[in-house]
Amino acid sequence: MEILPGAKKEFKSFNKNVDPKDDVKFLEFLNSLNVPGLSDPTLTLKERCPVILLWNIAPPKLCNGTKLVINKMSDNIIETTIITGCGKGEEGLIPEVILTTSDKAPEALKKIQFPLSQAFTISINKSQGQILSVASLHLVEPCFSHGQLYVDYSCVGSRNSLFAYIPNRKTKNVGYSEVL
Repeated sequence: MEILPGAKKEFKSFNKNVDPKDDVKFLEFLNSLNVPGLSDPTLTLKERCPVILLWNIAPPKLCNGTKLVINKMSDNIIETTIITGCGKGEEGLIPEVILTTSDKAPEALKKIQFPLSQAFTISINKSQGQILSVASLHLVEPCFSHGQLYVDYSCVGSRNSLFAYIPNRKTKNVGYSEVL
């Protein structure tokens, strides 16, 4: 992020209880959570920063896992260019979204945020189905699930475009015999 030109902009998620009398009760707790599928409570971005979409906004072009580049940022909407998938090269507008807990939850909570995360790197799961011109693997720990190593290797068209950091030149593709 530091080598990108321009100023950083921080977007803080807005959390509140739907019942105003309980507003203070959970705000600090909610901001401390880092939940899969939700962006961090504070999202720091710059123009030209690569990001990944965490929710389906406008399928099939703006879906969970779509990679984008930031063009312009305002307080309530982010203008992007799609860099993967069927909308590659097209513009995409990412609004703030509102997530509200179900009626069955003990406390009704509301979270307002951009459904984005920085994408300088992505997990093996987010790379599934992607076509990458170059990929790098950081395999200090073995792949934790059967087939994940295959997913990474199959995302790149040429073995000359795949780079792997593997300590001691050994890794393990974990398989579970009880599943097989």
